[in-house]
This record gives sequence, structure tokens and C-alpha cells, in this order.
Amino acid sequence: MPNLFLFIARFFELSSFSVLLLFLFSSSSFTSTEAYDPLDPNGNITVKWDIMTWTPDGYVAVVTIYNFQQYRHIQAPGWTLGWKWAKKEVIWSMMGGQTTEQGDCSKFKGNIPHCCKKDPTVVDLMPGTPYNQQIANCCKGGVLNSWVQDPSTAASSFQVSVGQAGTTNKTVRVPRNFTLRAPGPGYTCGPAKIVKPTRFFTADKRRVTQALMTWNVTCTYSQFLAQRTPSCCVSLSSFYNETLVPCPQCACGCQNASQPGSCVDPKAPHIASVVQGTGQNNLAPLVQCTSHMCPVRIHWHVKLNYKEYWRVKVTITNFNYNMNYTQWNLVVQHPNFNNLTQIFSFNYEPLTPYTGINDTAMLWGVKFYNDLLSQAGRLGNVQSELLFRKDKSTFTFEKGWAFPRRVYFNGDNCVMPPPDAYPRLPNSSSHQHISALGLLTTLVVAMAFLFGFA
Repeated sequence: MPNLFLFIARFFELSSFSVLLLFLFSSSSFTSTEAYDPLDPNGNITVKWDIMTWTPDGYVAVVTIYNFQQYRHIQAPGWTLGWKWAKKEVIWSMMGGQTTEQGDCSKFKGNIPHCCKKDPTVVDLMPGTPYNQQIANCCKGGVLNSWVQDPSTAASSFQVSVGQAGTTNKTVRVPRNFTLRAPGPGYTCGPAKIVKPTRFFTADKRRVTQALMTWNVTCTYSQFLAQRTPSCCVSLSSFYNETLVPCPQCACGCQNASQPGSCVDPKAPHIASVVQGTGQNNLAPLVQCTSHMCPVRIHWHVKLNYKEYWRVKVTITNFNYNMNYTQWNLVVQHPNFNNLTQIFSFNYEPLTPYTGINDTAMLWGVKFYNDLLSQAGRLGNVQSELLFRKDKSTFTFEKGWAFPRRVYFNGDNCVMPPPDAYPRLPNSSSHQHISALGLLTTLVVAMAFLFGFA
């Protein structure tokens, strides 16, 4: 079924929202686990649970979270993983992670478990954790990069010692009801599935070991579950038209006159105290007062036209006082990305989920230069320029062709202006009509003048 919608989306250039509507109307059994991203059809977060050794009353397992999404990452304050035990298991100890609550362990004497809750919630440890509490791929504060940006930092692991559990493959029961927050809602996890045990190679590649038992949990993302309103919008401009097309009004919400603190006036004298009072750990956006009320705006400016090339300037502006966007990324869909010649100050990787179609680009900042999009203010923007080679069979400035079809910021679809508002080429036909009228008038006057003297 997803393949059918994949074809429809590409053939008619539908938005992801339109594809979801088609899917909803075609199947009454739609669930949130069937979230589908047409630009990353195979993207997901996989939780792999490897039992490494048996203990007298349970086992020791290494749990690894893999971010297989091409352009959606997990930023601070990081991931939170939860589940419900199938029996009366407890967590004796952990390395590389910790539960947020210990629960009621009053029935234990002497050796107290790390966690006795039926439904534990685990978070990553922070950088700088003592080495004797670490394992490989841990202690990043829950931050996971996207697969395209950096696969080496797209995984996170922790070790857990489970007691009061089975001690063989036949007596172990997999946990249920997995949940993933990254850092907020949006992910829906399916049931754990027992798979072939994971194989591990030694450092010299001469010996292979394997886990005693392995199960996987797959979690998929839906922007509609993550937030009620969009989180970004797009504005447009061009060298050939003085019109600046702003983000659609109320694209991410409208200013609430009855609640003065719903947004921040950048000219207010007390702005520093307001921003400091909210704190960087608050996930709710505190945005600058604008007509669109979006935390992030992407501006696409058609800058220059050459004989064989054309140039675009892209500017990303942060209007959110509560968020520094680390490891941000931008995904843009435009048919001329198959002839992208040069890009300045951004990293670039083509996204080609469909064979033979190269119209989607992933852009992100250069490390230690502009990979941090600072909170709203004087430094809250990053920008770059793109140089395209013209394809004479398709290139045109007419009918808004030079503007993107779709834009994503940090994996969320941004609100585009309506197509009829795009900057248009000057209407040359009106100039032709005026010139013809002037010529005709001149000719009539000249003939009258000549015949008047005849």
C-alpha cells in the first residue's frame, strides 16, 4: 500500500499532508504506527535489545537506539525510552543510562535494585560521566545525529542488568508498550519482535561472537502527533520582482491579544529578563511577535541570473528565544538540484529515495562554524548561497518555477506561501501594448500633419 501512495505523491507532487489524507480515506484501519514520510520512506528509530549473559535470576543486556532517519535527529534534552515489564522484573544496575525514578523497592533487603517500577523510563547519561559508569556509544545527553549528517553519532547505548526474569531463551518475556520521546512526543513504537541474535566481530576481525537473544522495536515519527501547529514557514523573493512574499499570516498560530506573554516584542526594554526567566530547558517555544508566529523562518531569494547559471540565497532565521538548534538541517525539494554546481558554507547531500529522481537536497551547517542556529536575536540566523547550472529543457523563471516545492526544517514540513502569491516576472505584454499604441498615435498625428499641409 505505501508504494501506491509513493507513486501518487511523486506523480502529482502532493504534500505529505495530502498523502496522509489519501491514506486515511483509503483505509479505515489506519494507525499512527503507519506514519510515512515520502522523502524518507524507510526512516525509523530502531531499539535493539541484545542479551549478552545470563545471571542467576535474569540477564545482562545491551540496549542500543539507532537513528536510521536520514534527516530527522534528536536534540537536547535528548531521548527518553520507556516500556512495561511482562512479569515482575526489576533492574539491578545500569551503565551508560539511568531510570528517572527508582520506584518502590521496600520489599528488598540488603542489595537494593536500581529500579523496581513496572514501567521504567530510561534516559542517557551526560557527557563527563565517570568512565566506570560508561559503555560504548553512551553518555551524549540523549542527543542523536541523523544518519546522513553523521552515522557515527546516530546511535546510543546503555547496559541493563535485569532480575526476577527468565534465565533461558524460553523463559524470558519481552517487554511491552515501548515509548520513545525525542525529546517530545511524535514517535509511535511497535511491539518487540524477536530476531536473529546480533553478531559481533572482535577487533582483529578473526572471531565472531553473538548475543544470546535479540529483539527489535521499531519507532516511526509523525509530525501530526508531535505538535498541533507547524514549527516553520517559508518566505520568498527574487531579483526580478520587488515583491517580498512573507510567510503566510498565522502560519504557526496567531498572536493572542488576551495573553500579553504569548510572544516577545524584540523592541521591548525588558526582553532580556523575559528570555532569561524562561530557561533553555523549556521545550515550549517562546517566539518573537510576528505575523506568522513561527519559531523558524526559511527565506529563499532568487539572487542572480547568468547566461548558464542562476544563484539562490537561503537564510534560516530563528525566532525562538527558548531554543538553540544544534546540528540543524534543512531539506529542500526543487527540480534543479540535479544540476547543483556549488554551495557555499553549508554541507550538502542529495536525497534520492526514488531511483532516477534527484530533486531533493539535505543541507546542514559546517561543524564549529554554523552548525548551531542560535536563539532569536542578532546571531539567530545562518545563510548560504547555491549555484545551479541551467537545464535549457526545463529552466524558466515563469510561474514560480525557481522556488522550492517543499521545505523541511529538522524533519518538520514548513508552511509554504500559496502559489498565486509567488513573485512573478514583469508582464512584458503590457509594455508591448503601450509601445504599439504610442506608435499608432504617432503615425496618426504624422499623417494628419502631412495631409493638413497638402
